[in-house]
Amino acid sequence: MKDQDEIKNKFNRTHQALTLKPSLGYGTGISKTRIVNGLFCETREGDWVFNTDMPKQVGGSGTASTPGALGRAALGSCLAIGYMMWASKLDVTIDSLEVEIQADYDDGGLFDTSDSPPGYSEIRYIVRIKSPASREEIENVLNSGDKHSPYLDVFTRAQSCVRQIELNKD
Repeated sequence: MKDQDEIKNKFNRTHQALTLKPSLGYGTGISKTRIVNGLFCETREGDWVFNTDMPKQVGGSGTASTPGALGRAALGSCLAIGYMMWASKLDVTIDSLEVEIQADYDDGGLFDTSDSPPGYSEIRYIVRIKSPASREEIENVLNSGDKHSPYLDVFTRAQSCVRQIELNKD
């Protein structure tokens, strides 16, 4: 892809900056989600706005993606971006790249009709790449991308999740 030289330059520049001053890499992402109507939600993070909803058969209006679709999209796009970044850094030409996320679930966990957890029982991802590079070079790119993927890490390593309540009784 034609943007790989620019991606490589920016990757290397960011790597250099973080090497010289690691504190530049620390931050806290903050998004705010509110119920707009029924189960329809609006999430804001900076200048970005995302909407989510549930299908009509479970009480939503079916007018936006489900949270599950956004979660799968977060993982898929994070992997795709990471693979392209590492391919660019490693000078591996990529003509096309697609990541398919497959996630198995049992809605009985969500609706309290089974002992299944409400989340996924298994997640699989299929990476489709068109490239003149060797299989070994592609596997090196994918291994590097997986190793450094923030959302593959989120999906595979438990993080502390702390709930706080701010109750307004007005």
